Amino acid sequence: MDKDGDREPEGVLAVQPEEATSLDVAKPPVAGLGVDIVEIARMQRAVSRSPHFAQRVFTEHERAYCDAKARPEQSYAAHFAAKEAVVKALGCGFSAGIKITDVEVSHNGKGRPFVILHGAAARTATAQGVVSLPISLSHTHDTAIANAVAVTSAVQPHPDEREDPKARLAAAFKEARSLLDDLGPTDGNGAQGVPVQTVPRRVEEGPEEAEATDVTDDVGDERSLTV
Repeated sequence: MDKDGDREPEGVLAVQPEEATSLDVAKPPVAGLGVDIVEIARMQRAVSRSPHFAQRVFTEHERAYCDAKARPEQSYAAHFAAKEAVVKALGCGFSAGIKITDVEVSHNGKGRPFVILHGAAARTATAQGVVSLPISLSHTHDTAIANAVAVTSAVQPHPDEREDPKARLAAAFKEARSLLDDLGPTDGNGAQGVPVQTVPRRVEEGPEEAEATDVTDDVGDERSLTV
């Protein structure tokens, strides 16, 4: 919860319970992606030209957030882009009775944005099985951009499918150990050794008794393996 006390934390799709009823829609994809870009100067002109524009397009909470900024037009443009990105991610646009204020952009205590859906937008998301709708906002001096991802339960990993970090580490160690074993024993200094071959050398018979000496093959430079 953020300082308002009634806002959901980051990364959570907030849907009004009383509005989360079914809606006949086409079979949704397992995930949807939406992106939108808005010219900040156009948003500034729209807000300045029509005092009622902001009231029609943005919720009271959104207006309070944007008006508190040094450049409100930047925040208004980013919020508008986010609304467009969200309905694109849902694959419907502002249709099927969805109003632009049905998509609300809020922020947690750290300033991270998240989405609250109302009315037809909430019903559409519920019907599609959307469980999370993360968004990202950004802007330059001239433009604001936002993207949104509608994630359904079909692509959300289940607890029993998440990989155990300890098991992953053990598997990596086992694989590294297997590689070392294939390379053979070390030479005592950590370098992998090469089996030594002993070759008898015959010496010409003379006054003294013939001898045999061992000759060790030269294996060249030592090789080491870093795991």
